[in-house]
Amino acid sequence: MVAQINYTKRVLTPIREEQSTGTYTLDRLSLQRGGLLGPITVAYETWGTLNALGTNAILVTHALTGDTHAHDSEHPDDTKTAWWNPLIGPGRPIDTNRYFVICSNVLGGCSGSTGPASVDPRTEHPYGMRFPIITIHDMVRAQHALVEHLGVRQLAAVYGGSIGGQQALAWAVLYPEMVQRVAVIAASGSLTAQGIAFNEVARQAIMADPQWNCGDYAPGRGPATGLSIARMLAMITYQSEESMEQRFGRHAARREEVTSPTAHPDLGGRFDVENYLYHQGESLVQRFDANSYLYLSRAMDLFDISEGFSSLDAALARIRSKALFIGINSDFLFPARHVRTLAERVRQLGGNATYIELNSPHGHDAFLKEWAQMTVALQQL
Repeated sequence: MVAQINYTKRVLTPIREEQSTGTYTLDRLSLQRGGLLGPITVAYETWGTLNALGTNAILVTHALTGDTHAHDSEHPDDTKTAWWNPLIGPGRPIDTNRYFVICSNVLGGCSGSTGPASVDPRTEHPYGMRFPIITIHDMVRAQHALVEHLGVRQLAAVYGGSIGGQQALAWAVLYPEMVQRVAVIAASGSLTAQGIAFNEVARQAIMADPQWNCGDYAPGRGPATGLSIARMLAMITYQSEESMEQRFGRHAARREEVTSPTAHPDLGGRFDVENYLYHQGESLVQRFDANSYLYLSRAMDLFDISEGFSSLDAALARIRSKALFIGINSDFLFPARHVRTLAERVRQLGGNATYIELNSPHGHDAFLKEWAQMTVALQQL
């Protein structure tokens, strides 16, 4: 299925010469699981300048609770200001002096793009759980409409980690003629049963919160307890035993204590790792929509790169890009062996695929922390 575009609207706000934010609206999109959704707004940021041929663009795709702010031109060395700051910018692996870099908020998100918290034009109320099931393929098709609208004729590269890595892989399969290079980081062709299980426990925590109200909650009055617990569980899957032992061990809380999601008293004191999880849960509640968490985590579960093709090989054989697959030796969510196997399969099918493994104690999150290793890895593409 392809995007059906009847009209477009572009709003562009310059921040400074090399960095801009914008929104793009398309009338409707055919969804992978059936039906149409529209109008759809996609929020995005760009850095650098598109060349006259429209061939120097790089698309960066974000992870589950990420957003468009992959790089901050004002604070290029601050890893807290933008989620991939050390990798993007002049002279860096994703060089904004050479490339026009784009990062869009995914369809179903809550950072400017259409998602469950958006107003349904038919009812003039938020979609809530009336929002349709969306998939990684749907996200990529919306991105495809965006990059074409921006004047991009060919993508020099697509880079993404985790659910962003699923998007990068889908780009290489769905639009092989448009993508020159692709980096699939900490992601594979489908999520394991264990990964699906963790995501489902997180979703059930959200839906068990009385404030969820079947998805119909007022802004600022959503299921904070459930979303916080969901985030706590997710953060465990993003770490490794080694990293948690190194960072927390069995130490008592060493920082100012954060209120637990349930606000119940501690049982005999608090461990440092518990305080960390409470902080992570509280932080996500302040910036993320619970229903978006349900829909995006389910899109991660539903992703199967072979869907719509006769076999996995038939899907992977479509890849024409120079492909880099990056695994992480301590990754619990997307084990490195699955990423490596995917790279080997692409290579066996005649594709130009390379596999690199990060050696890190940081688990799945290593692609957001191991800047030196990531720099070296991306320079191989």
